[in-house]
Amino acid sequence: MSELAIKIRIADRDYPMRVSVQDEERLRLAGRLLSDKLREFREGYGIQDKQDLLAMIALATMADQLKVSKEKDGTDAALTERLARFDELLSGVVPAR
Repeated sequence: MSELAIKIRIADRDYPMRVSVQDEERLRLAGRLLSDKLREFREGYGIQDKQDLLAMIALATMADQLKVSKEKDGTDAALTERLARFDELLSGVVPAR
């Protein structure tokens, strides 16, 4: 597997990383999104301390992840229920072999 040496800039600091070719684009995008969030939180809350900003972004990100995870669990349960009903319907129509 081929690796690349890249630098991701977060809060005015460069973080050197060795990443696979497949992960490079995703990590660069994550770095850009994080920079955008830093700017958004700095302007929205008037906070200049980078550690405080990063902590707030980490908290917001984790809260979003928990929300998505809960929604996914609900979607998975609904899908499982629908598939079970579909299986019952098919079992009534298709003769067993």
